[in-house]
Amino acid sequence: MDLNAPIAVKIRGICNHFGDQVIHDGVDLDVRNGEILGVVGGSGTGKSVLMRTIIGLQRPSAGEIEIFGEPMTDEENEAQLDLRRRWGVMFQGGALFSTLTVAENVQVPLREFYPNLGQKLLDEIAAYKVVMAGLPANAAAKYPSELSGGMRKRAGLARALALDPRLLFLDEPTAGLDPIAAAGFDELTKDLSKSLGLTVFLITHDLDTLHAICDRVAVLADHKVVAVGTIPELLATDHPWIQAYFNGPRGRAAQSAVDRHMAKGA
Repeated sequence: MDLNAPIAVKIRGICNHFGDQVIHDGVDLDVRNGEILGVVGGSGTGKSVLMRTIIGLQRPSAGEIEIFGEPMTDEENEAQLDLRRRWGVMFQGGALFSTLTVAENVQVPLREFYPNLGQKLLDEIAAYKVVMAGLPANAAAKYPSELSGGMRKRAGLARALALDPRLLFLDEPTAGLDPIAAAGFDELTKDLSKSLGLTVFLITHDLDTLHAICDRVAVLADHKVVAVGTIPELLATDHPWIQAYFNGPRGRAAQSAVDRHMAKGA
């Protein structure tokens, strides 16, 4: 990762409350252009809420967000529309429309932002994105109920890639997948990031994913981002949650797997 790369997402002083419940209280975070940033935290720390705030689905009570140097606002104008064209989102579980085929799901954002595209072009783009996401070509005509869990995740990724985004949001993309399918999805994410120059904001609790593909990790705790850095940098901090998470049995197992992989490649 280029530490001097421009900032793709700049978050300053974000506060989110649900009634008397404080979720975020002054969140600051920079996501650098071209990096895969993992976002972790315990249950209730607001990982998905933060993502929804960045993309404008959750209005914060305070704070500012810039994407590619442009401020996010509530205004409905061409500048804000152009910003929204620059990202793609894969929600938890894929969040596919059950009554639409995979191809039709992929076409949803295309129809929203480019309503004048013809059906032939829509079909061609959808077919390309389906294959790009690692699905067989015939998956385009299937309904979500006809797909395995891993295939539904990839269909959700295909839809997130529909607009050729520069910024990709992934919310728990490997949750519920077996280790082989999860590793395959991780590798696909890494390959897409490199080949397409994508910046990836990746919410996960999967330690294998964090070790395998994330350039840096941001930790949400105490209603803020308490640390951001590489895993070795995080391990050097004394925050109790970070130590319990990365130095626990599963964290040590994930690190051992990475060490073995690196040793084989040496």
